[in-house]
Amino acid sequence: MNFFDKALGSHAQALSLQSRRSSVLASNIVNADTPNYKARDIDFKQVLKSSQGDMLKLTGSKSGHIGSSGSGIKGSDLKYRIPLQPSLDGNTVDLDQEKAAFTENAMRYQTTLQFLTGRFTGIKGALKGE
Repeated sequence: MNFFDKALGSHAQALSLQSRRSSVLASNIVNADTPNYKARDIDFKQVLKSSQGDMLKLTGSKSGHIGSSGSGIKGSDLKYRIPLQPSLDGNTVDLDQEKAAFTENAMRYQTTLQFLTGRFTGIKGALKGE
């Protein structure tokens, strides 16, 4: 485990997962009126738990190059949402539920981003000797 893995913990991984979940939830909202569309979601806690450490590994094609390993979310991590009240056209999107999940995820994303900003500010201050 390198310095950044220790300093950031699972927060960088959580940020990536929250970003991906925003895309999935936005897709659900956009398709609220699409017949036979099946709402999907990511079980955030399960994916974070099962991929602990995998997404924080960095690789490089050459010495001095660093790249991330990707979002870490596989197609199997997307689950179909069970509708509370299915519609007649086969669409399983509950717009109120999707909007609430999207808003909650956006707040969690912002909180994680603020935490990481604080961590980087602290690291930067330590490197400057402040």
